[in-house]
Amino acid sequence: MLAVDLVGDTVRAKNGSMVAYEGRMSFKKLTGGGEGLRGMVSRRLTGEQMEMMEVKGQGTCYFADRAGDVNLVTLNGEKLHVESENLLCVDGSLRTGTTFTGLRGAAQGNGLFTTTVEGTGTAALMSDGPAVVLRVTPQYPLQVDPGAYVAHTGNLRQEFQTGVNFRTVIGEGGGEAFQIRFEGDGLVYVQPSERNTIGGDL
Repeated sequence: MLAVDLVGDTVRAKNGSMVAYEGRMSFKKLTGGGEGLRGMVSRRLTGEQMEMMEVKGQGTCYFADRAGDVNLVTLNGEKLHVESENLLCVDGSLRTGTTFTGLRGAAQGNGLFTTTVEGTGTAALMSDGPAVVLRVTPQYPLQVDPGAYVAHTGNLRQEFQTGVNFRTVIGEGGGEAFQIRFEGDGLVYVQPSERNTIGGDL
């Protein structure tokens, strides 16, 4: 559970994630993931679903989603790429958007786009179990199962890879038909659980 102390400022959180609050709070549903009409049109076109609410007031507000673990990410002008279902709450000063991510989205069945969070402030991410933060360097690229991917930040390139071969089809392979390869310099957040993906069903 995430406890946020508000002193007249605002945060944006996933719709329905408020579980309790102390003090005086106001809640406003946002269109287009908090990006207004343009964001709503963009998200409908891209298929990246994110419904958020604006919370403002004085006191403490508590957020949670399906008893998932909460991971705080501090941004200092960087851009965070995150699956929309894993984004719980962001400071009101942070900007959210949608960006093209290539074929990785196709492996998950979530379209070809993902949510971005940018600016200076804190974002709260959800994960199914405590997330692990893995460092990617030019010398050490990283392969991640799409179902375990949560988010990434830094100067990273991602490439969709398929490991489907004859052994996988007949059930003797490792079972990981799809992978995301990250190269460059940055951090990748991975959860110790796999959401259902098209790759997992092959």
